[in-house]
Amino acid sequence: MAEHHTSRQFDAELEAVRTRVLQMGGLVEQQIVRAVDGLASGDLAEIERVITDDHRVNAAEVQLDEDCSHIIARRQPAASDLRLLIAVIKTITDLERIGDEAEKIARMAKLIHTAERMYMPRVEVKSVAALTLAMLRKALDAFARLDVKAALDVVREDDAVDAEFRGILRQLITFMMEDPRTISRCLEVLFVAKALERIGDHAKNMAEYVIYMVEGRDVRHLRNEEIAEAAGG
Repeated sequence: MAEHHTSRQFDAELEAVRTRVLQMGGLVEQQIVRAVDGLASGDLAEIERVITDDHRVNAAEVQLDEDCSHIIARRQPAASDLRLLIAVIKTITDLERIGDEAEKIARMAKLIHTAERMYMPRVEVKSVAALTLAMLRKALDAFARLDVKAALDVVREDDAVDAEFRGILRQLITFMMEDPRTISRCLEVLFVAKALERIGDHAKNMAEYVIYMVEGRDVRHLRNEEIAEAAGG
């Protein structure tokens, strides 16, 4: 009976950790939405809120990391339980970095909207922002449902984000070559686009951890086709 009770307690601890990862993911998702909306609207209060709320994301990572370390030390988990905890530790690191990228977008938005608007390039980042946000949401959903197929979809979608980023880069280079007065604004837009591209990379990492958690295979640094093959997709 005591062993059964301990096992139930351990399961409850693992479920609590999973739930808090998803809560952290929701907070990070909110940060991206606010940063992108602030960039579009110029709402400085919303932009400032993203910058000041970054500490909440950092605190969530530190607390979860600490809790996972304590569980590993106390419970000495094996097999799938250990993989879950390792995947959680890696996932929250990527979520914290996504939070940092959201803060960068907010800081660039603040610069753009408080500076001279005369030489603003006509370049949209809405499309790449929508793609990266969808990747993050799907990666979190794959984590929640242990869904390898959804995780594989996220891995594949990273190519579309990279293509969007290259397109934005080409447009910005054209603007800067045609009118050097646009250089400062173009660089700020470039930093935003790069931050969004990095968010896509982190979402892809999170999807790869889901595959590791479920299949027990480390698919990092493999080509997309190799990842699909390794995960049976």
